[in-house]
Amino acid sequence: MTGQPSFPRQYARTQRFTLGAPRSYALSPDGARVAFLRSPSGTDRRQHLWVLDLAQGREFTAADPEALLAGAEEQLPPQERARRERSRESSAGIVGYATDSAVELAAFPLSGRLFVSELRAGTTRELPVQGPVVDPRPSPDGRQVAFVAEGRLRVVAVDGATTSDAGDADAAAAGPADRVLAEPDGPEVTWGLAEFIAAEEMGRYRGFWWSPDSDAVLAARVDEAPVQRWWISDPAHPDREPVRIAYPAAGTRNAEVTLALFGLDGSRTDVVWDTERYPYLARVHWSAAGPPLLLVQARDQRDQRYLTVDTTTGATRTVHDDEDEAWVEPFPGVPAWTPDGRLVRIADEGGARKLFVGARPLTGAPLHVRAVLDIGEDDVLFSASGTDMHDIGVYRAWFRGSGDQGGWERVGERPYPTVSSAVRGGALTVLSQTSLEWPGTRVEVVRLDPDGGEKTLATIGSCAEEPVLTARPRLVRAGEREIPCAVLLPAGYTEGDGPLPVLMDPYGGPHGQRVVASHHAHLTSQWFADQGFAVIVADGRGTPGRSPAWEKAMFRDVAGVALDDQIHALHALAESFPLDLARVAIRGWSFGGYLAGLAALRRPDVFHAAVVGAPVSDLRLYDTHYQERYLGHPDEEPAVYAANSLVTDEGLSGAVEPHRPLLLVHGLADDNVVVAHALRLSAALLAAGRPHEMLPLTGVTHMASQEQVAENLLLLQVDFLKRSLGMYA
Repeated sequence: MTGQPSFPRQYARTQRFTLGAPRSYALSPDGARVAFLRSPSGTDRRQHLWVLDLAQGREFTAADPEALLAGAEEQLPPQERARRERSRESSAGIVGYATDSAVELAAFPLSGRLFVSELRAGTTRELPVQGPVVDPRPSPDGRQVAFVAEGRLRVVAVDGATTSDAGDADAAAAGPADRVLAEPDGPEVTWGLAEFIAAEEMGRYRGFWWSPDSDAVLAARVDEAPVQRWWISDPAHPDREPVRIAYPAAGTRNAEVTLALFGLDGSRTDVVWDTERYPYLARVHWSAAGPPLLLVQARDQRDQRYLTVDTTTGATRTVHDDEDEAWVEPFPGVPAWTPDGRLVRIADEGGARKLFVGARPLTGAPLHVRAVLDIGEDDVLFSASGTDMHDIGVYRAWFRGSGDQGGWERVGERPYPTVSSAVRGGALTVLSQTSLEWPGTRVEVVRLDPDGGEKTLATIGSCAEEPVLTARPRLVRAGEREIPCAVLLPAGYTEGDGPLPVLMDPYGGPHGQRVVASHHAHLTSQWFADQGFAVIVADGRGTPGRSPAWEKAMFRDVAGVALDDQIHALHALAESFPLDLARVAIRGWSFGGYLAGLAALRRPDVFHAAVVGAPVSDLRLYDTHYQERYLGHPDEEPAVYAANSLVTDEGLSGAVEPHRPLLLVHGLADDNVVVAHALRLSAALLAAGRPHEMLPLTGVTHMASQEQVAENLLLLQVDFLKRSLGMYA
């Protein structure tokens, strides 16, 4: 009989307990069914496509990747692998799909092949097309599927293609029925794909959009010729050629992105806007409620414009613009139209992040709007947090009809904080909620009443494993700045046990809120606590969820603000918790790794050891859209970059005695934060005579998703921290 797995092993095998959990919902407007993805167990990486038939009250599998591939190993085309890396997708099988407007037909790729599922019947077949297929999307009427293959935008008729039994790899031999809509006009040009910057930093993972009438496709043309080329090598395999990537580092040229409208009749209309002034295409929206909407940004990101597109001429017109002295944000779900043609947007105004329909704000303080989830006939469904930033709820606000009296209502109200999200289609909404009160995610299908309230119709079960430990975070506000913190102590700890060594466990930067009312979000921190630490997770200024001023406080001073708030939180919490301030360590990854490096080098009087994971140490080596948002253009702000970097003379000048133990960890295959960051930091430390350790992760990208790597990485960190803080008896 096998024993219970250790937490590190379970955490790695379950991919942070995400396997087996339902996700990626699509709801039919007639209220008959819900499509979603879920793997068969908590350790199976292969996602299946499922359908919940609400009339019959049953779930059934519409597509099983193992059956469709006849047991063959999945082979990912390079562009699909890049898409998954940008979205941090580490599972396998059917990791994404798209449907027609009726949610009767779903399309998805497997091993570069195109499959479609009839969701009513639960049957799946392959469409023989020229691949490898990336991002297939049915037309709204379900008659065509558009997709990208080798940079070409192609389209195939669903009924006109040769069909085959599931798993028939010879289907393509019957003859492709697809045709090219857009052909690249240069060796570095692609149609219909999101460029690196859009997917990595703007949250735009798509590159083409069907017209509401299913007769045309609006597609992005991406020319990467201006972008500098970098090489990602594999030192463990010197016989292999390095991978060539286009990486737009801060201060260098971006890909050139434009749009064109392609009719299925063979026509082409180029979309025109001032791409010199507004080179970033952040959002595209096209619905039956109005013409296509674009959100474009200036390179310095202090100005963005909302444009409508004349589909006859390709001309654009500005319908709104946003400006900010620091930066403007592209928010999820906007811009968009209401059914009666009013602009829906999110904007910072009067010290709050508000939801607008037309010129009218639908929300105000204390709500901090995060994303628009859906737009109904008379209301907007959105996510927001209130006074308690860790409590993230789903809300609805009315813009006309019986709810026109104003105000907002929370959906799925519970007597305790949650982290919630929702997908709506027609009269149905899938509401997903996590909480500190239970492990995992609870998923309900609800019907929202027109004037408020909801009724639960069904639940969607999970196959995810339950963790072998229980997280017990105490969510508090620290110090005069009221920094949101989670404090975790070892299981069974009592005050008589004395003060504990401290482990700061932050992300601490933009777009990375860690202190949330979700059990699983604190599991790793609890495991570290159970190894004998008092663990503190602090969301200082610059992290999301509080106010525009809070997020933008790190403008031009990322290092100083982020590090100062960690110290402020630590000292404030020492007044209430059993913290041994003579033994304080810090660990982090990505921005958190950068922050850990700052702590060890610049404040050794506070921090006594650091695990520095995948740090952005040389800020000129990170990408344009992210780095220039906070620090400006490096040619215009060289002193700002030097002061905030870890490897420059100015950056290292903040490094003071004594030397503290520092463990550098980095994936050698990382194409987001390339390993040059860690290597340059190591070289600078060596030149300064500062001892440190380095752990290179062979074949690992920015996600340490390999099971053995993920497991042992936790164990090695604990060993380093205990050695460094003198915790071994």
